[in-house]
This record gives sequence, C-alpha cells and structure tokens, in this order.
Amino acid sequence: MTKFNRPGGVSRRTMLQGTAAVGTAALITPWGTPLRAQPVRGGTLRIGMAHGSTTDSLDPGTWENDFTILQGHTRNNYLTEIAADGTLVPELAESWEASADAKTWTFRLRENVAFHSGHIMTAEDVIASINYHRGEDSTSAAAPIVAPITDITADGMTVVFTLESGNADFPFVVSDYHLPILPAVNDGAIDPMTTDGCGPYVLNDLEFGVSASYTRHDGYWKTDRAHFDAIEQIVIHDNAARQNALISGEVDYIDTADLNTVHLLERAPGIQILSVAGTQHYGLPMDTRAEPFNNNDVRMALKFAIDRQQLVDTILNGYGEIGNDHPIGSGQQFYNAELEQHSYDPDRARFHLREAGMENLDVQIHLADAAFAGALDAGVLFAESAAAAGINLEVVREPDDGYWSNVWMQKPFAGTYWSGRPTEDLMFSTAYSEGAAWNETYWSHERFNELLVQARSELDQDLRREMYYEMQDICANQGGALIPMFASYVGAHTEALARPDEIAANWRNDGQRIAERWSFAS
Repeated sequence: MTKFNRPGGVSRRTMLQGTAAVGTAALITPWGTPLRAQPVRGGTLRIGMAHGSTTDSLDPGTWENDFTILQGHTRNNYLTEIAADGTLVPELAESWEASADAKTWTFRLRENVAFHSGHIMTAEDVIASINYHRGEDSTSAAAPIVAPITDITADGMTVVFTLESGNADFPFVVSDYHLPILPAVNDGAIDPMTTDGCGPYVLNDLEFGVSASYTRHDGYWKTDRAHFDAIEQIVIHDNAARQNALISGEVDYIDTADLNTVHLLERAPGIQILSVAGTQHYGLPMDTRAEPFNNNDVRMALKFAIDRQQLVDTILNGYGEIGNDHPIGSGQQFYNAELEQHSYDPDRARFHLREAGMENLDVQIHLADAAFAGALDAGVLFAESAAAAGINLEVVREPDDGYWSNVWMQKPFAGTYWSGRPTEDLMFSTAYSEGAAWNETYWSHERFNELLVQARSELDQDLRREMYYEMQDICANQGGALIPMFASYVGAHTEALARPDEIAANWRNDGQRIAERWSFAS
C-alpha cells in the first residue's frame, strides 16, 4: 500500500511515483498551509459576483457557476483540498493510501468534525455524500467522475473506495466542488437541499440570483481559517455596476473585473487588481449532433475563421493567452506543446467549407456576457473575422439571467467558460467523455474515449503523456469545442483586505476559498 499522510501536499507526479510530498515551508498547519502572521479577525467580507442565476439550486450536483461553487466552499468541506500551490492536501480525510494497482483507496477521516447542526461527521456521512452522485438514476454533473467507483465501505473512521480500474488521480477526484460532505439522514442518504455543512461559515439567508449571507461557524475545526465574522455574496451581473460598487465601497472584492475598463480600476485609489493565470478558458461549443456542426469540416472552418490573438488583446486586454481548441492549460503536466497551433487563416477556413460542400456558411451564435465577460463583443469580432472566410455569423443576444439553463447546452452554438480542472483526466471526463452530463458539444469519439480510460489507470509517465498528447490532438482537430483563449482570473479588491502570499489558480476566488483564506488587514 502507498500511504499519504499529513502534513504537506501531494502533487500528481508525486502521487504517481508513490512517495509522500511535504510542504516547502518550515512550519505547516495540519492541513498543509504555511504559517504566516496572524490575520486580523472580524468584519464582513462583501463579494460582488459576476455570476449567479435565479435557476441555481442548493443541490451540489447542479452547481456550475461561480456563485454556486463559492457558496459550496463557504459552507462545506471536502475530503481533500487543493492548496494554493496546486498540490493536494488533506481536509476531512487526514490521510489516504492506495493499493499497488491504484484500484483501492483507503481514506482515514478526521475525528470530531462538527457540522453546523452539531452533528459529528462519520464515515456514513462520507458514503452517503458520494453515493448521491452515483447510480444510473443520478442527474448529478459529477456522475461521470464517480461512476468508476464500484463499492464504498466503512470501518469506523476509515472509508475504502474500490474502483473498476486503477486511477492514479482519485484523491484529486474527491476534491471536486460537486462532492461536499453532507450529513446523512435517517435513510442513509443525504438531503441534497440541506443548508447544513461542516465548512467555515453557516448559511443564514439565500436568494439565488440575488445574494447570500453567512456567519462564521464557531465550531470550525481549522483554527487558523475563517477570519471574517460574516460573508455576503452579491450578484452584480453588470460590469460597470460591479466595479462602481467596489470603488464606492459597497463591496470589498469583485470576482471579475471588466477587462475593457480594468485600467480605470488600476488608477482608482485604494483598489488593488488581482490577476492569476491558470486553467480558465473561454469557449464557443458547437452541438456536434446538429447541422451544420455535425460536419467536422464546418467545425474546422470556424476554428480557422476566428482571430484568437485579437480576442486575447481586445477581450482579455492581454490578461491571458491564445487557446488551441482543447481544454488543457499550458502549465499542466501533460500539456501538448508540440501540437500545431490553430491560427486565423481565412483561406484554410474556405478550404474546409469547400470540403464540406459549401461556398458560404450562414450560422447563428447565441451569446450573453453571463457566458464570460466580453462574450458579446467577442461574438462581434468573430463575425468580422469570419466574414473574410465567407462565413456570415449572426450574433444572437441572449439574457444573462437563465443563460445556463436556457441557452448553454440548449442552443447549437453558444458561449461557455470553464475554470478547468486540476488534472487532465478530470477535465476530459467532465466535459468531453461520451455521455458526460456536461459534454456541452454532445461529442462522441471512440478513440478518445478509449484513451481516456487507458490513461487514467496508466502509471508509466511517458505512456500517459503520449495518451494525453493524442487526446488533445483529437479534441483540437475533431472535437466540437472552439476554445480561442485562456483567460487569467482578474478581480479586484480594496486595500482593506489582506490576501495570502500565494493565490490558488485552480478556481477563481483563491480556489473558491477566499472566505476562509483571506482576512481584513490590520
């Protein structure tokens, strides 16, 4: 058995080699966080958010935007936590160990963790929480990533997961934001609509699409976290209104700065810009079942008809880099730097149109800035560049509210944003594998799906790299996702806030843990 104990984090490379990783700091808390000067305790953190919809839900299987993901981390804990440096550290699981074939994973749970209701966490809570997302009847977006679990058993405070095949990344899987540990009820299942949790803050009031408020969980087991007395999440879709709220002092932090006007924020007194490069990417998914997107030559024509650098320079204001129509970021372990970069080429776009039997193409794209900041402007620029290739792209403006339920995965050509995932397997499994709930292009590719399974259980690093390289190639040149740019997370906050020395890049808002990692300055 290969064992991983606290303290310290476990990287994917270390995990595959079967050795424990320790943090680089000399003094580390039990969950792997370097000690620093004692933060100031108290105050209410007011967060202005670009996302959030009236159609959102407490059900963790439905969470898909930053409002729901942040509220999940604000009131819940997970078995494992991705630290600011990208390593994996214990959270509700204090240690874990794997069988030699990575098919059996044994997690030792932390003792005496109290839920907001006073209930003390048990192994049964963990089993019920994971089982909620399993099974043929599951509607959870996390169903594909937990489907390989064939059995979960408990012995005291030990939980054993048995997988259908080896998965070297499994401890990363259980850090997924859909998988909070919730209390089991009498029938051995969870209530997905519960407001109870064992995280840093207690939910007091919630109106989806509007706001949420929390107070500190005084029984929180992480004694050096959760410094604020209270948290407020406030939905402010309009870019100008959100930035004005920061400048006027109505909020302390905004999760998304308008990149068209971020230079104004840079000059505002008392305001600091926060820019973090990571795996976040903006995309334009095409429904590969629907005409004309069921023809790969049409998809390739559109991929060569978009000016990626123009979008990075104009929409991202330089805060990002061009994408290559696959979701793996340049900083990830198995990023394929050898893959030919798709670039703006109207002649190649016309070639693919002719291969599809077309001289011209008339097509609509459905966008709202809820998809990503500047999506509508990106659509206009795309239409202008596509015209040179004989493509008439009509931008259909959709309302922000309800975009994720009424447009995304409903219209055949739309906009999307992804924060990415910490491993290649998680990203591909969530949005590209056949039958995945969030396979937004409804894409199915036999070779890709074969490689996905093989790479997941392969322990040889070189072979694994070859597989992920080929999968990126398949996505870029045969997939339905047009991914023109990777965007840095760009937000802003007042100087009254004290942020950690290192900010997580796995999600926006310091890995969605701003509520427990930040504080007010002294």
